[in-house]
Amino acid sequence: MSLASSATARRPAHGALLLLAATSLFWGLNWPVMKLALAGIPVLPFRALCLLVSGPAMLAVARLGGDRLALPRREFRQLLLASLFNVTLWHLFTGYGLSLMPAGRASIIAYTMPAWATLLGVLFLGERLTPARGAALLLGLSGVGALVLPNLGAIAAAPLGAASMILAALSWAIGTVVTKRCRWTGSVAALTGWQLCLGGAPIVAAALIVGPFPGLARADAATIAALGYVIIFAMLIGQWGWFAVLARLPVTQASIGTLAIPVIGVLSSSLLLGEPLTLEELVALVLVVAALALSLRPGAARR
Repeated sequence: MSLASSATARRPAHGALLLLAATSLFWGLNWPVMKLALAGIPVLPFRALCLLVSGPAMLAVARLGGDRLALPRREFRQLLLASLFNVTLWHLFTGYGLSLMPAGRASIIAYTMPAWATLLGVLFLGERLTPARGAALLLGLSGVGALVLPNLGAIAAAPLGAASMILAALSWAIGTVVTKRCRWTGSVAALTGWQLCLGGAPIVAAALIVGPFPGLARADAATIAALGYVIIFAMLIGQWGWFAVLARLPVTQASIGTLAIPVIGVLSSSLLLGEPLTLEELVALVLVVAALALSLRPGAARR
């Protein structure tokens, strides 16, 4: 049974769209929240703490829900590859990129992912780029471009941060295609838990080798609250939601849906962190909303 043909995939398409909207909201808010957390916890220990809690917690949720945790040996190689790109590389690249540049700009670059995922989906999954989805992708990337152009100077001033976010986008796109391509026999919750555990293991090991975790006793309430949000909403609920969406929608359509995330990231960064909100960001919001309306119509999802 594959992600595309699991029982979840047979549910109404509008449920997948609502789940994608909720996931996009949680992940969009996650950018300024992570920025707050990283002000009190270094990147490597922060990512290690998140993964150390979220992976086992998701497996426990799967087990309590009656899901089978054991996976066939034939799926292990694909699981390792998916974990490497979806978790290890994504979390490292976004963590370091976010520490080197403002949260809004980082989220903009990270969500060039739909372009990479669409290309890889056509090449390796045989997905068809319909005129409507092609137009939606163009509209959405135009929105991202409207956010990038005014910030080219600032992005060029932090080339390591920008490079980290581009690599994060590419790694997530590869992980998405690997996840969609394999025929998984386990539940979405078990798959999410195993990816968080296996992908998080190198990060936890590196954090232990580099140095001890910082004591959270001295962390202020904002840092603790930010850490809790990232673990519960961005990683547990968000990661599960993303894999569940992939079970029901094509890679092209699901990835176009994530174009809402940088807009939410920019708007929430303005509200929570005081980062400036410009006319270009409002134009980007209009373009991305148009892209989502074109690509994620329930009728289009069923077709």
